[in-house]
Amino acid sequence: MQKIILTICLIFLALASQAQEFTANVTINVPKLQTADPKIFSTLEVALEEFMNTTKWTDQLYEVEERIEVSLQINIQEELSATSFKGEMFIQAVRPIYGSRKSTALLEHADNNFEFSYTEFQPLEFSQNAFNSNLTSFLGFYAYMILGLDYDSFELEGGTSYFQQAQDILNSVPANTFSGWSSLDGQRNRYWMIESVLSPRAGDMRTAMYDYHRLGLDLMQEDPEVARQNMTGALQKLKSFGQAYPNAMSIQMFVNAKRDEIVEIYKGAPTNEKRSIHSIMVRLDPANASIYTPIRR
Repeated sequence: MQKIILTICLIFLALASQAQEFTANVTINVPKLQTADPKIFSTLEVALEEFMNTTKWTDQLYEVEERIEVSLQINIQEELSATSFKGEMFIQAVRPIYGSRKSTALLEHADNNFEFSYTEFQPLEFSQNAFNSNLTSFLGFYAYMILGLDYDSFELEGGTSYFQQAQDILNSVPANTFSGWSSLDGQRNRYWMIESVLSPRAGDMRTAMYDYHRLGLDLMQEDPEVARQNMTGALQKLKSFGQAYPNAMSIQMFVNAKRDEIVEIYKGAPTNEKRSIHSIMVRLDPANASIYTPIRR
């Protein structure tokens, strides 16, 4: 009987380990503190990693090599009290490229409206449809945004349910409490992030996400020419989306994650294709136009 129970426990442990969607690493940078005990941030780093890595975000089973690598860098900028803080969080998420040992960025984003309270060793409670704290809602929102981007990269609009879960979290945050959740808090926040992927106008954007990754990067080892042509088509769809939805936040999210990768891929493309891609990227990412110069050479 004991052997049977042990076997069942081992099976559940194996399934639990497969269900882990993320391999997250957290770094907290802290200036000279006035009131808070510095040890709180060492404890918080561990707590946030455990929260991201052990929460069951989906009902899917993930193999170790399928997990999304996530890096969270938190820069504390202000002490509101010994247990309340303001700062920024830089979020980077990458997923593996099929048939290679390389990976590609899904998200590289700096959120400058990060405010939270934390008492050392307090449990991090989270509910998708109920607000427990700005800290766990913040992390939950980005967890589902990353999952949405990841699933969109493998299946056409495959991430819709995860984007909707991110939207549920946004809607659960009490009004006028924390910044970054409302349309009134500026044009580059969590509200506009989720709006720009769930908008009825976002069809070309969602298709481009799939074509760029599944029909492009994932085929690069097998047929580089066809893969690059599919990526070119994806970037042309992204241009169309930009014309239909000027200044969409999802465009900025895409180019922040992809600009260096695009430059590297298209440096060796045929001249006409290089000119086309250079024109598209300068239009989509005008603030960083000089970065795309190597494509044009």
